[in-house]
Amino acid sequence: MSHLLSEIKQSKAFDSLQEELWLSLARTAAVASHTVELRLREYGISETQYNVLRILRGAGEDGLMQHEVGARLVTLVPDIPRILTRMERLGLVHRVREKLDRRVMRVTLSAEGRGLVDGLDGPVRQLHKELFAGMDEREMRSLRDLLALARCGAPAGLELVGFGEAT
Repeated sequence: MSHLLSEIKQSKAFDSLQEELWLSLARTAAVASHTVELRLREYGISETQYNVLRILRGAGEDGLMQHEVGARLVTLVPDIPRILTRMERLGLVHRVREKLDRRVMRVTLSAEGRGLVDGLDGPVRQLHKELFAGMDEREMRSLRDLLALARCGAPAGLELVGFGEAT
């Protein structure tokens, strides 16, 4: 019996190895994401909000257009304006309408947001070490490469809003 079958308490074998791989990948992502969510909750933010803070820190003082923030997120988020509104209320970001095109909103990191994301570097680095503590460096590199290979297997032309072009 595969480890995943016992983990999800399923006695019937998977229909295919591909099904097992898909479910294992989904289960692993869910477990890791839940762990990160719980840790970030201690700081009053979600995993998506942390991702936005990192994106804006990387963008520099000029920030990014609201739609660019959404396009750079690791996971698909359908309502980036709502998330940014919440983050603005928390004092983590600033949003300013462009003068030439009032429909366009530029987002920058506030001093409070910068302090929070900078302060999370150490704890998040430690969390990453904990998440992959059962693997040595060679195994982690192999997993990274295999996951990249799996993403390359996505159907040609598949493009999801917020994910950029399929590779």
